[in-house]
Amino acid sequence: MHLTKCIIIALVAVGVLGPVQAQRKKQLNFEYFYNEINRDTLAKNLKMLASDEFEGRKTGEIGQKKAAAFLVKQYQNYKISAPKNAKKHLQEVPASFMDKGYGPVLKDSENVVAYIKGSEFPNETIVISAHYDHMGIQNGEIFYGADDNASGTAGVLEIARLFKEAEKNGFSPKRSLLFLHFTGEEFGLYGSKYYVENPLYPLENTITDLNIDMIGRRSDAYIETGNYIYLVGSDRLSTELHEVSESVNQKYAQLTLDYKYNVVGEPEQIYFRSDHYNFVKKGIPVIFYYNGPHADYHKSTDTADKIDYDLLKKRVQLIFATAWELANRKERITLNPQS
Repeated sequence: MHLTKCIIIALVAVGVLGPVQAQRKKQLNFEYFYNEINRDTLAKNLKMLASDEFEGRKTGEIGQKKAAAFLVKQYQNYKISAPKNAKKHLQEVPASFMDKGYGPVLKDSENVVAYIKGSEFPNETIVISAHYDHMGIQNGEIFYGADDNASGTAGVLEIARLFKEAEKNGFSPKRSLLFLHFTGEEFGLYGSKYYVENPLYPLENTITDLNIDMIGRRSDAYIETGNYIYLVGSDRLSTELHEVSESVNQKYAQLTLDYKYNVVGEPEQIYFRSDHYNFVKKGIPVIFYYNGPHADYHKSTDTADKIDYDLLKKRVQLIFATAWELANRKERITLNPQS
């Protein structure tokens, strides 16, 4: 009889590991955690972030502070640690850093950060990111930002929750995972710019940034079919990253991966317009996950009741599966040759 099986039988016999727990342990694998991505948890967190209480989450204002406190509390509940150089899950972004000398005057703000240490390659880091700020209150109206970007923020939280569940059950990621919620995106990509200039972990060992910004809705082009996501940047710095992404999607999520916004010279310039681009400028490969434009973009009508929660779950599952593969493969992904 195999030694591991003998140990499990012995533990059951003495009452240390009951038969139900032993059977559950045997059945756990990646697919178990993939399927545990929870629609209701995603919806609950998204609706909270896009509620009246958080007042549109404008950088430096009370609503953003409340949103940051909510995110910190969730990570504490999940028992996911703060990085060693981030006090209480917060990386302060000073107002002076966000002062262009024109535009809105922003107050001191914070990135929210959480960390799971890798078991075999702890010095190599996968970043999973989303901005949690939005546009606040304008002319007496709350700009709720349910899709932009409570959807991505809720997605990062759920991915973090499942990686922690996996770790607790003996499936620690081989590489470290850094969950980054950026402030100041709407006014100039400030939170991500501050992070790459003041990294908590060395950028040379940051493998990739999987950045999530608007994944809860459908664009007009997919209003009927819906089973899609736009991917931007996946092949720009690492063809291998693109290949991993394609392979994982084909095996698990089976979404339509649309690269419309990844074309060089694309007129909307989406590649340059979210937080991943600050990682690109440091030579770090990225994938940007995006559902495309819709009629409520940057309006007070971007509300939680318009989110497609089933589609949101599918997209989060794809990102979770991609992160899992990148964190656990034998070799880190390689960069494209320099021309």
